[in-house]
Amino acid sequence: MPERRRGRGLRPLLVLGLLLALFVQVYVTLRIKAPTFDEPAHIGAGLSYLKTGEFKVNLQHPPLLKEIGAVPLVLTGVRWPMTPQSWGEISRDPDPWFQWQLGLDVIFGNDREQVMFWSRLPFLGLTLLLAGLVYAWGRRLVGEGAALGGLFLFALDPTIVAHGPLVTTDVGFAAFLVLFLSALHSYLSRRSLSRLAWCGVTLGLALATKFSAVILLPLAAVLLLAATRFIPASPTRRPSTLADPYASAEGAQRIVWCVYALAAVTAVAGLVIYAVYLFPSDPFLYFQGLARINADHDPSYNPYMAGVFKPHFWTYYAVAYLLKEPVASILLVALGLWAILRRRAVPSLDRAFLILPPAFLFLGYTISSDNLGIRYMIPALPFLHLIGGVGLARLAREGGASRRLLAAALCAWIVVAAAGVFPDDLSYFNETACLLQAPSRLGLDGGTACGPLWLDDSNVDWGQSLKQLKTWLDRNGGGRMVNLGYFGSIRPEFYGMVFNRITGKDLLAPPSPGLYAISTHLVARGIGELARRHGTGAGNWLLHTPPTAVVGHAYYIYDVPERSQ
Repeated sequence: MPERRRGRGLRPLLVLGLLLALFVQVYVTLRIKAPTFDEPAHIGAGLSYLKTGEFKVNLQHPPLLKEIGAVPLVLTGVRWPMTPQSWGEISRDPDPWFQWQLGLDVIFGNDREQVMFWSRLPFLGLTLLLAGLVYAWGRRLVGEGAALGGLFLFALDPTIVAHGPLVTTDVGFAAFLVLFLSALHSYLSRRSLSRLAWCGVTLGLALATKFSAVILLPLAAVLLLAATRFIPASPTRRPSTLADPYASAEGAQRIVWCVYALAAVTAVAGLVIYAVYLFPSDPFLYFQGLARINADHDPSYNPYMAGVFKPHFWTYYAVAYLLKEPVASILLVALGLWAILRRRAVPSLDRAFLILPPAFLFLGYTISSDNLGIRYMIPALPFLHLIGGVGLARLAREGGASRRLLAAALCAWIVVAAAGVFPDDLSYFNETACLLQAPSRLGLDGGTACGPLWLDDSNVDWGQSLKQLKTWLDRNGGGRMVNLGYFGSIRPEFYGMVFNRITGKDLLAPPSPGLYAISTHLVARGIGELARRHGTGAGNWLLHTPPTAVVGHAYYIYDVPERSQ
């Protein structure tokens, strides 16, 4: 069998193998991780929509993903914790904490493991859908080899694995965003009214996942207008129409019909959103939610980066990407971007679909979003994975054995990074996090040990390792009372933990004798707060005191002995 044909025959097996690897990683994460900070709010809200048909809680996020997570709960008979009378007493602007309390009642008022399993299961499906889109659409954009490389980077990305099963908005938004842009690309490739209508449906689904999806409207406008330069006029000299805005050779006519096409897509999207909101009597419910973005965020909360607290960091998402994506993946993205821009390896319109979406998302989030984690940038990652796939394919195809060896080494590095941090992928940092400050702390998990020196919040701990902490304490705590610095929205006692709660303020002085389990989120902010007072000197005890153990890459254990008399 010729070598090229044999390689083609192996590709379906490689694709299935990568999808299976992704499935296993995300499924294990789904089963062993405790509810993260935002999940109770989304689970309770989604069930409330399907049980009551009313939208009273968590309006600052559109309902589609919450409804998707609630469908299995309805089908499996999960008990709704409120009576019609008590629900009727809830106002349309309840206290922000109510959404979390409702979610806790749903989760812990039923079999908690079953509620979390069934509500997360559709998000595992959405993650696999996104992986399939990366490969299937990538084949059209960058070719089969590069698409396979992109799928490889996607399937072993710790950020994707960590957030894939969570009942939150980030991976689901990414899936529907890619679905819409692939539909738009298909329409521009073979224009018809049915394909235009499908663009409207997929746009509506994307807009119903997260309010930041409104950035798709200017992005779609730019792509539609850019296509006027790259799509030739019809050889039959037909006038432009809604089905084909590019039929005419006249530039003004093309632009006008592109505007009409975008208006038609937006109108269809509006109908989809209306349906997702269960056909409410108030047709402007979506815009009410849009006005409530970040309504439950504390305006006095300052994000943390590299030991510094500020209201906003303009470089936050660039730093987060460079620290929390595998180094080998970043190198391949740089190589792929060079190949795309310098060598014109991808047609102009396809290049626009690869580069403009992550650029729009990065710029939009940098300007307008809170600095709370790389998870905001998840919708940009599939495009970067495909660009990295271009770089990997170029190394593997072009040049001699040295380049192929380099490609193999980079792939092996990515595999080691994925295996080294699993199943605690949410806390992953690459080697550069430790390289300059504490190279001795490098390990198979990259620079994860140095993560709290750089970032906090959902970059290091989002409450996901509480069950692992309970198991560790049962085995190693010796029945002692633990001083727990917890960052999350559930009550640790729901998992049978007996503890003395401590806060970030308690970490500003060296600890008294005892057993401590401190969230890496609090460790990170504690290092920053102590740096304000003591710099990097001995007074910054969190910076200089190695933990006794680290549980789930999310809890630092300190066993402080009694002081000798």
